[in-house]
Amino acid sequence: MDFDLNWVLMGLPMAFVLGWLASRFDLRQMRLENRQAPKAYFKGLNFLLNEQQDQAIDAFIEAVQNDPDTSELHFALGNLFRRRGEYERAVRVHQHLLSRADISADDRHRAQHGLALDYLKAGLLDRAETALLALEGTRFEAQARLALLANYERSRDWLGAAQIAAKLEAAGQGSFAGRLAHYLCEQAASHLAKGEADAARGLLKQAIASAPGSPRARIDLARHYETAGEPALALDLLEEAAQATPESIALMAPMMTRCALASGRGAAMSALLQHAYAHTPSLDVLDAVVQLENAASGPQHDARNWYVQHLEKQPSLVAAAQWIAGEKLENEQFHPQVQRALDQAVKPLKRYRCAACGFEAQNHFWHCPGCQAWDSYPPRRVEEL
Repeated sequence: MDFDLNWVLMGLPMAFVLGWLASRFDLRQMRLENRQAPKAYFKGLNFLLNEQQDQAIDAFIEAVQNDPDTSELHFALGNLFRRRGEYERAVRVHQHLLSRADISADDRHRAQHGLALDYLKAGLLDRAETALLALEGTRFEAQARLALLANYERSRDWLGAAQIAAKLEAAGQGSFAGRLAHYLCEQAASHLAKGEADAARGLLKQAIASAPGSPRARIDLARHYETAGEPALALDLLEEAAQATPESIALMAPMMTRCALASGRGAAMSALLQHAYAHTPSLDVLDAVVQLENAASGPQHDARNWYVQHLEKQPSLVAAAQWIAGEKLENEQFHPQVQRALDQAVKPLKRYRCAACGFEAQNHFWHCPGCQAWDSYPPRRVEEL
C-alpha cells in the first residue's frame, strides 16, 4: 500500500485545531470550577454571618465537592456540624482530614483537636480522652489539657484530674491549689462511703494543708468528727475555718450550733456567731444565734426578738416566717394554714444560686451541677443576694 503524504499534510492542521479546541474547553471548564468554588464559599460565609446555618452547610458542602483538597472548607464544615449537634458528621469530616497524607502537621493537629471536641460534645468521654492525649506536645496542648481536666471532672476521675491540674499549674496556666483540694475532698468522700475512715481523714488533712484558705476540707472533716461522736474536735476545726474564711460562717452555723451544744461550749459559740452576725447579717447565723440563746436561757426565754431586730434592718420574708412560727395569733385556729402558706412561699428564697450560671438548689454545692464551675455558690441564700 502506497503511503500518501497528502493525508499527513491534511491531518496535521486538523490535529492542531482539535488540540487547540480541547485546551480551550479544559481552560474554560477550569475557570468555571474556580469561579464556582469561591462563589459557593462566599455564599456559605454570607449565610453563616446571617446565622442561617442550614444554608451555610449546603453551600460549604458544594464548595468542598468542587474542591475536595481544600482543608479550610473541611474545618469550617466540621465546626458547623458540631455547633448544630450533628456530631457523627463532624467526626467523619475530621477523620477524613486525619486520613489525608497531603496536609501539614499543624493542620493534622488541628483536625485532631476538632475530633476531640466532637467526641466531648457527643459525650463519648473515652474517645475524647484518647484524642486529647494525642495532642501532648502540640500547640493545642494547653487547650487539650483544660478539656481533659473537664472530662475527668465530668467522669469523676479525681486522680486523673489532679494529675492534669498539676501539669497545668507547672506550665504556668494559673493556680489550681483550690481545685486540687476539692479533688482530695471528693476522694475522701469515696473512702468514707466505703468505711475507710483513716484514709479519708488523711486526704482531708492533706487538702487543708494544700489550700488553707478553702473552707471545704475543714467542714468535711468536722462533719466526719461530728458523725464519729467527737463534737469538740469538730468545733475546733469549724472555728479554724471561721477565722480563715469568715464569709463561710453561714454554711457552718448549723453544725457549729450542734457541736457547741454537744460539747458544752454554747455560750462561747453564741458570742462568736453574734459577732459574725453584727459584721455580716445572715439568716443561717441568725437562726443559730436564736437557737443558742434559747438553749442558754431555758424554755421560758424567747430569743425570737432577734428576728424582729433583723426585720428592722432589712425586709425578709424568711425572718418574718420564722418569727410568726412562734407567735400566738388573734385567730390562732388559722395559724397552721397561714404557717404552711408562708413556709411554701419562702422555699425559693432559701435556695442557693450559682453565680456563674444561675442554677438554684436547696443545698449548697462546691461543684455546680449545672455549669460544672467550682466555688461558684455564694454561702448566702437567694433572699440575701
